[in-house]
Amino acid sequence: MTSFEHSTSRRNVLTALAAAATAGAPVLGQLAAATPASAAPPSSTTLPDPIEYPSNTALYQDTDLVEGTSYSRRYRRHQQFDLKMSQKYDFPRTAILALHGGGIEIGTSELCLGIAGYSPGSAPGAGMGDPAGDPILPTVHDYFMFEGLLSNGNTALHVTSKNCDDHVALSIAASHLNVLSLHGCKFEQLNLPTATYPPTGDLAVAVVGGLNAAFRSALVTEINNAGFQAVDAYDPRYSATLGEFNGSHVKNPCNRTMLAMGAQLELTTELRKSLFGDPSSRDGRAETWYKSGGKFERFRDACRRAIATVEAGQVIL
Repeated sequence: MTSFEHSTSRRNVLTALAAAATAGAPVLGQLAAATPASAAPPSSTTLPDPIEYPSNTALYQDTDLVEGTSYSRRYRRHQQFDLKMSQKYDFPRTAILALHGGGIEIGTSELCLGIAGYSPGSAPGAGMGDPAGDPILPTVHDYFMFEGLLSNGNTALHVTSKNCDDHVALSIAASHLNVLSLHGCKFEQLNLPTATYPPTGDLAVAVVGGLNAAFRSALVTEINNAGFQAVDAYDPRYSATLGEFNGSHVKNPCNRTMLAMGAQLELTTELRKSLFGDPSSRDGRAETWYKSGGKFERFRDACRRAIATVEAGQVIL
């Protein structure tokens, strides 16, 4: 999804953006409200629009940001070997991405780890739940996460998916048949026809996009069957308002696969929060992903079943 980034004074705009994201009000209005009266520009002056980082490269080069403190990058690629001349071996077909993880679009990091087969934090019987340690599920997938670590204002670390140029993220996408990319949005941004949708009045919705129609279909089916609400962004009933969320851009990493197509999920705030006992902080989510009454596991496993369905139809040459 498209977010806002800092402009001329990065720290001031970071703070204003955080306030705007919290209040859900237009960012420019929040910026104006956050400006002290004594510092207000003349009435003839127009405030510039907040400028988003044009790429990951630009973000990484920002000396105001420190990797490991302001943001982090984590990934895992699983080693596999084919050393026998008379046999062929499979290779990882699907990778999971969370390009706006941590505090940017909350819950996407934890889901990325979960769908990849790892614990997002601690869990009974999972030791310390170190994502770099052993998997907790029998089948694992490669993954990449970019995470915002700021105490507030993490939306300023958002880089629009089509502008992602992180070499690891793109190399992972390019070396897999499939990518499932996880994102967050607000229900009101979707502009769904609320008179008929959501039919239950529940604002916890997953919008399924990407250019791989078979993958989208499997995700919609499995997520709905698991008791959640999922809509295909290309469904004629909703496509007119979901263009921004349909993952159609060819430079979106979800589509920069070996097949030039993949899938993405835009998950509303209500859905993401429902997957944790305490969604309010990074530590809270890590410690309570298994305390959501089974919702995290059901959503995770629905995505994993959809992946298995798609992979089953992909013969490795």
